[in-house]
Amino acid sequence: MDFISVFDMLKIGIGPSSSHTLGPWRAAERFVKELKTGGLLQRVQSLEVHLYGSLALTGKGHGTDIAILMGLSGKDPVTVPVEEVKTLPLFIQEKRILRLGDEQSIRFDPEMDIHFHDYTMLHYHANGMRLHVFDEHGCMLHQGTFYSIGGGFVVKEGEENVSKEDVPQVPFVITCGNDLSAWCQQSKLSISDIVYENEQRLRSRAEINDGLLAIWRTMLDAMYRGCHTKGILPGGLEVARRASEINEKMLADAEYSKAETWMRQIRHSRFGFSEIIKWIGCFALAVNEENANFGRIVTAPTNGAAGVIPSVLMYYLCFENPKATEQDLIRFLLVAGQVGSLFKQGSTISAAMGGCQAEIGVSSAMAAAALAERIGGSPEQALMAAEIAMEHHLGLTCDPVGGLVQVPCIERNSMGAVKAITAAKIAVESDPTKAKVPLDTVIKTMWETAQDMNHKYKETSLGGLAVNIAIALPEC
Repeated sequence: MDFISVFDMLKIGIGPSSSHTLGPWRAAERFVKELKTGGLLQRVQSLEVHLYGSLALTGKGHGTDIAILMGLSGKDPVTVPVEEVKTLPLFIQEKRILRLGDEQSIRFDPEMDIHFHDYTMLHYHANGMRLHVFDEHGCMLHQGTFYSIGGGFVVKEGEENVSKEDVPQVPFVITCGNDLSAWCQQSKLSISDIVYENEQRLRSRAEINDGLLAIWRTMLDAMYRGCHTKGILPGGLEVARRASEINEKMLADAEYSKAETWMRQIRHSRFGFSEIIKWIGCFALAVNEENANFGRIVTAPTNGAAGVIPSVLMYYLCFENPKATEQDLIRFLLVAGQVGSLFKQGSTISAAMGGCQAEIGVSSAMAAAALAERIGGSPEQALMAAEIAMEHHLGLTCDPVGGLVQVPCIERNSMGAVKAITAAKIAVESDPTKAKVPLDTVIKTMWETAQDMNHKYKETSLGGLAVNIAIALPEC
């Protein structure tokens, strides 16, 4: 099993979906890189994109077509100005010209050249896509088939079962919860200590800290923007933003020009239990309203579940331990990333394969374990917290109304955050040796549940709320 870094599980990107937006974006980038490497880019005169399965069924709502245009244009989701995510696709659509890799201009009409094969599934994964480029005579120059397997991870056809040759040799090989628990017992180290040691095979401790602080700043900025932006979310459902109204009521209409001063005010204010619960929901809503608006967020471990971990971490920093340091939040993210990798290795983090349990459920488990360690829990209690959080998400379906990451997705982040906090609190007051369900068992059960789940409830918008809410969407 390849080593999965915390920075694989927590990635800065653009909303609204990690598997339907970020993954296709990265696949398109990779395809362009192949053209450049093969010396083919300047010969390309036309291009076709084919989307299959879940990518096709909810591609419009998830912005898959937009993401592919951005990737083909050579834009990086980490650094591209957010406004370009809206302006560049409109330019391509109006002019019917695409600058492939920001170098080669070709004729391209998104309406004609991006094909949605709704009910055709490729063999490896529900999220499949194929790209073909042709020369001036119509002869195919290059083609590639890619699978977006969740959390922004992309696999090219032929690489499905190929291990990387440059996988780092880490001191603590971890493929399951039992491995992690055993290493902690043997070494007398915390989970975050173990993860620190493994991550240092890829980068220095300073680089780890700087990278995770950058991830936190992106999370904080998303919460701040979401709490200070009013309006209606795009897509046609006419979903109104709510985080800004909650924020205004809680802070008595005070205005803060920077995310840091806004957070400082919350940390230094006195709030009762009822108000804290409101804040937890507000933080999560804010992130996922930004996500739904094609904003910059952190895939944690997916875009659709991007609000859970920031919300729980913000809860910890503001209400659980207002004196927490940067090292506390870094260690929180280290634990969260490690627990997420356990689910990726033992089950899935793709809603197209496992339903929403693979997104909100996994993110809640990640946050629960991280919080448990920060509030004094042992490694065994942290893993117990992850198990409790996931146990109460088993079977959760993915049924986005209109194929948009809005209803019920945004609210589910708030629910996942509250469950994570509850799980952590229960775990640190429990004896993990008496737990009836180990984490590895719940991960195994989640995968079995995913395999048994009807395909209608796996991010296809063919069942559940998606077909029981009558809303007329505009023609795309």
